[in-house]
Amino acid sequence: MNIRPLHDRVVVRRLDEETLTAGGIVLPDSAQEKPSQGEILAIGTGKILDNGEVRALDVKVGDKIIFGQYGGSTVKIDGDELLILNESEIFGVLED
Repeated sequence: MNIRPLHDRVVVRRLDEETLTAGGIVLPDSAQEKPSQGEILAIGTGKILDNGEVRALDVKVGDKIIFGQYGGSTVKIDGDELLILNESEIFGVLED
């Protein structure tokens, strides 16, 4: 896969959500919500400010992030379903 997002956009692969509830019930695909966590695969060069300077992104490739459930745009590349988000749509970075 070769994709380079522009400016302050990032390419994210959603992380799989659990398909088993705490009570041991298996959820079918149709009952599951879209995952709101993912791993960043590629980042743009940064946000262009009003004065023309470029501000680097606060995230990097490999970061695990939390984002809005319905944020971004879904694209299919090489059979993979990926998400393209603006940096402002990212709520936070998951740290170990």
